[in-house]
Amino acid sequence: MNSGITPRSGPIAIRRAVARDAKRLTRLVRGSRAYEGRYSAMVADYRVGPDYIETHRVFVAVAADEHENRVLGFYSLVLVPPELDLLFVANGAQGRGIGRLLIAHLKSEARTEGLDRVRVVSHPPAEGFYRSVGAVHTGTATANPPAVMWDRPEFAFLIPPDAARAPGKILQGGRIR
Repeated sequence: MNSGITPRSGPIAIRRAVARDAKRLTRLVRGSRAYEGRYSAMVADYRVGPDYIETHRVFVAVAADEHENRVLGFYSLVLVPPELDLLFVANGAQGRGIGRLLIAHLKSEARTEGLDRVRVVSHPPAEGFYRSVGAVHTGTATANPPAVMWDRPEFAFLIPPDAARAPGKILQGGRIR
C-alpha cells in the first residue's frame, strides 16, 4: 500500500518488509529511546530476523522521496492469534504522524484478513498513544520475569467489517442497501 497521506515529514510509503530490512529493523528496536533506562534489557538482545519477516506480516514506513530506503517505522501483525506484535517509530521521526499512519495501515490489513479485533500488549510509556489511536483498554498483562519485569496495559483494536463486503448487502451507487 502506498499512502497518499503526507505526515509533517513529507510523503510516506508503507510497503511489506523484506529479508534485507532485518538489520535495519533490529537497529530501530534496539536504539529506541522508549526502551531506555529500566526498559533497556527488554530490547538489548532483540533481533528482527529474516525468518520473522517471512513468517509474519511486517510492514515498514519509508520516506517516499530520494531517501526511499530510510525506514521511519514498522509494525508486525501476527494473524493467529491476532496481535500487534511490534510497532516502532524511529527516534528522529516520532511526533510526525507515522505511528498513526502505521496503525491505520494495520487496521486495513486486519480487515482484509477478516479479523474483527487485534490484541495489543503495550509498552507502558506507549499507553497514551494506543488510547489516542482508538485502542480499547481490555486489561493488564502481568509481569513474566525474567523476560518482562513489569505489568503492561493490554488493549484491542476493534475492526469493523468492510461494509462494502458485508454479506447480504447490495452496493448501489456507492451506498449499501
